[in-house]
Amino acid sequence: MQKFFVRFGMTIVFLLTVQLFSADAQETSTKQPNIVMILVDDLGYADLACYGNPDALTPRLDTLAKEGLRFTMFRDNCSVCSPTRAALLSGVVSDRSGVPGVIRTHAENSWGYFSPNVDTLPQLLKTAGYHTGIVGKWHLGLESPNLPNERGFDFFHGFLGDMMDDYFTHLRHGNNYMRRNAEVITPKGHATDLFTDWACEYIRDRAVKPEPFFLYLAYNAPHSPIQPREDWLRRVQARHPNMPEKKAKYLALVEHMDHAIGQVLDVLEETKIADHTLVVFASDNGGALGFGAYNGKLREGKGTMYEGGLRVPMMVRWRGKVTPNTETAVDAAIADLFPTFLEAARCETTPRQSLDGISLMPAFLGRESDMPKRDFYFVRREGGAPFFGLTCEAVISGGWKLVHNTPSSPFELFDLSHDPYETTDLAKREPEQFRRLTRLLQLQIQRGGQVPWQRSETELHSVP
Repeated sequence: MQKFFVRFGMTIVFLLTVQLFSADAQETSTKQPNIVMILVDDLGYADLACYGNPDALTPRLDTLAKEGLRFTMFRDNCSVCSPTRAALLSGVVSDRSGVPGVIRTHAENSWGYFSPNVDTLPQLLKTAGYHTGIVGKWHLGLESPNLPNERGFDFFHGFLGDMMDDYFTHLRHGNNYMRRNAEVITPKGHATDLFTDWACEYIRDRAVKPEPFFLYLAYNAPHSPIQPREDWLRRVQARHPNMPEKKAKYLALVEHMDHAIGQVLDVLEETKIADHTLVVFASDNGGALGFGAYNGKLREGKGTMYEGGLRVPMMVRWRGKVTPNTETAVDAAIADLFPTFLEAARCETTPRQSLDGISLMPAFLGRESDMPKRDFYFVRREGGAPFFGLTCEAVISGGWKLVHNTPSSPFELFDLSHDPYETTDLAKREPEQFRRLTRLLQLQIQRGGQVPWQRSETELHSVP
């Protein structure tokens, strides 16, 4: 009889333990994840070791790739900064958000105005109970109503402008665009270190709060000026004593950035929220070849409509959801992250704008066959020669790519399925495909033309 009660008691304990573990597992599976979006600036497609750079030591991002899913055919919706950021935060091709080109300090050289009629990703995530924060580079407006706190972010700690003229003074054309929410601040230190420290502070603060958070961490690195910390430059030069200084400086900026991102990932572990956090990493456009970036075999780089300007590294880690150490060749674009994050957050609010992006959740979860085939559009408006305020575009459809690289350039047609490095123009040899893609482009230009890309006189006079 005594043995019976002992065994009975042990069975009860076992069943209760299983029930508790099951309850924990159920809570984990139904809990809204924290979302950390890390966007770096001008990183080339092959600048990281995990994307083929033989010279780079990027252990933290290489580990992130091994712990999750690596995309090999991920593109930005533009080959320069502001339009990509607008696509990420709006879910539409850049011109449909009012940002076909770079928003700059001087109005005469600014080519976009983030439309107030577009609902942003942080605005929608807030309706699903998220706290929203941005650390780092904003680059979507220098004044109301296009300041980060006015476009959905509860917290902003970073840089309003386009690029810094110096990673240590943080000035642009003599202006200080560093802010903590609306407060002008004058921090000391390398911008990569500052943004890292501020991101870690945000995560530690939010980790003890009950609501999930969305952190958009946008580094300036490795954008010019190529100004690494001296200790990181010495590390690279010690490893590559014969490397040209220009290349060594760029590599040092990248490796410092890799280390910094590792610190942010460490804080997710330290605060015990890494298992409940979706982490995505990408670059805002292809690498700037003139500053030392490496795009592998892809044609050209930043600012162009060729693959070297549009294709970027992208990886995602979501423990318990995304299979580690996997790779996908699914075609995807930065605007797709908008609906993907909304689905992950189980946000039921519908944005006012019709989306160009679609959720990448099937690809995240290993169901590539569930991803529909679709067309992709890319646009850039720019001033100065050879653009003169006009646009250049690209369309990808059914494996074919139409490229209009500058306003004065001829249209080129490439068969990416057989010519991924865009070596042979087939515009004259494939007239049917050429006509098909030019028609698609015309329709997209009409759609983009519905959204003003400059502030109207009425809006100018309505802001105090």
